[in-house]
Amino acid sequence: MITIRRAERKDCKRIMELVQELADFEKAPQEVTVTLDHFEESGFSDQPIWWAFVAEENDIILGFALYYIRYSTWKGQRMYLEDLLVTEEARGKGIGKLLFDALITEAKEKGYNGITWQVLDWNEPAIQFYKKLQADISGEWLNCTLTL
Repeated sequence: MITIRRAERKDCKRIMELVQELADFEKAPQEVTVTLDHFEESGFSDQPIWWAFVAEENDIILGFALYYIRYSTWKGQRMYLEDLLVTEEARGKGIGKLLFDALITEAKEKGYNGITWQVLDWNEPAIQFYKKLQADISGEWLNCTLTL
């Protein structure tokens, strides 16, 4: 039985393990440089900047969806899905859909006008998953990053 619930501080260590699994999958294992303390503080301080849902089965977290709020001058507040991951062994059980449903419910309850995220152009399973959700996948925007 899969349970979807809000992430708690105690989940941070496991979420970070899954973040590393995602980085490994995306062929960028060295890119995860955030510390567990910083991660916990960012999500569970008096003014958190991220929120998450976790998927559990038998008290083991098999997936998570982590988001924050971004502001569009054209659209207003939108949920930004930073990461959605289901462990490789747990894929195919509908966990990704359950997590996404939790995000949609949250966005509607909070009055956000949509959800935005990115997907790597070579991640065909994820692209197909998002297409099943009827997501618009745009190829016209380029990602820009300034590392400080």
